[in-house]
Amino acid sequence: MATNRSRRLRKKLCVDEFQELGCELTLTFNEGLSAEQADTFVDEFLRDAIEGNGLGYVGGDDYGFVCLAKRGSVSAEQRAQIEAWLKSRSELREFTLSQLMDVWYPENPVNQA
Repeated sequence: MATNRSRRLRKKLCVDEFQELGCELTLTFNEGLSAEQADTFVDEFLRDAIEGNGLGYVGGDDYGFVCLAKRGSVSAEQRAQIEAWLKSRSELREFTLSQLMDVWYPENPVNQA
């Protein structure tokens, strides 16, 4: 595909200055955690860490992708808030929160602003 694209096309494709960033999340719950406790954790995670920061989450109970709830990118500050929230929870044995990455084209490098 041509790299000399119009501004309108770059915006439509979410590339270059219109790149949108998010991060992958993998959760590992403690052994012995009941299904009810896991459901409560997920509900609180979605309410407090995700919606409370203006973010969206796509995925399941143990793996998903965090992105902005509207068009745009997750900021480094928002990512840090999610990480801090997850670290404070006792239900998790471990979690992995990736660095910010391109939401639409994960293989592309992140543009430096």
